[in-house]
Amino acid sequence: MGLRLKEILAIATNRFQMEGCLDPKLDAELLMMYLLRVERSYFFTHIAQELSDDLCEEYFVLIDRRASGVPIQYITGDQEFMGLRFFVNESVLIPRQDTELLAETALSELKAMKKPFGGFEVLDLCTGSGAIAVSLSYHMPKLKVTASDISKAALNVAKKNAQAYQIKDIIFVEGDLWEPFPVNVKKQVGKKQFDLIAANPPYIPSSVIPTLQREVKDHEPRIALDGGETGLDFYRRILEKASWFLKPQGVMLLEIGCEQGVEVCGLSQSCGFTAEILQDLTGRDRVVRLRKKEEKGADRAAE
Repeated sequence: MGLRLKEILAIATNRFQMEGCLDPKLDAELLMMYLLRVERSYFFTHIAQELSDDLCEEYFVLIDRRASGVPIQYITGDQEFMGLRFFVNESVLIPRQDTELLAETALSELKAMKKPFGGFEVLDLCTGSGAIAVSLSYHMPKLKVTASDISKAALNVAKKNAQAYQIKDIIFVEGDLWEPFPVNVKKQVGKKQFDLIAANPPYIPSSVIPTLQREVKDHEPRIALDGGETGLDFYRRILEKASWFLKPQGVMLLEIGCEQGVEVCGLSQSCGFTAEILQDLTGRDRVVRLRKKEEKGADRAAE
């Protein structure tokens, strides 16, 4: 005889509490919703329903995975971002609500710009799941978006997410930051430049990663987390040549750790940018918005 829905949800919730999951009841319900392919409202009218032995067995397998620390999003293969559903697996970071500030700011900046002949060119560095690139393309059609990542596995996930929304205008590029983009070395300028560059690079200091929640440190890809000894390695590398690829009146947006604003602004200013820190809904520093200093922009335009 199978268990009733109420009973098996209680078993899962208790197990997750013992294992230190942050939201045991929600996790139990999300796994059941995934198993039964139902909405949460289903529980209100079917809480006394008896599940078959096969369904109970499948659910206990899901419980074991979650209890071992596997994030719920990797089990269900699903995460919401900017009102869209994204496929995720252990090849990519799970998109966070914090990053929506980066995407929302990018949309606002593009809407405020004068549209160039041929349309806006946008670059999403370190695209991962493609959450930023796909969200921008979905909410602002006809953008010319390039999404790059060093991980081929991550790009495969990003491509799958673009296909899910029938977005065909994203160009996917595999490579390490600026490495795959052609440049005119003599003029120190990219052969292709962008109106807006967005990046959510790895920014967690190496020594901090072992202290993170097990869901993050044990399951999310370290290559997408580790920002080096101080967490600033990728910002240095990005900013070193960012001006080569940004149009004179363009904007660059960098997601940052909540304690990195001052340092990233300092690095940006030394590379010829003006910098402004934007805060998220909790009041924490989250994004640095960069523009070329006027004299730098003028020099590039003259070239």
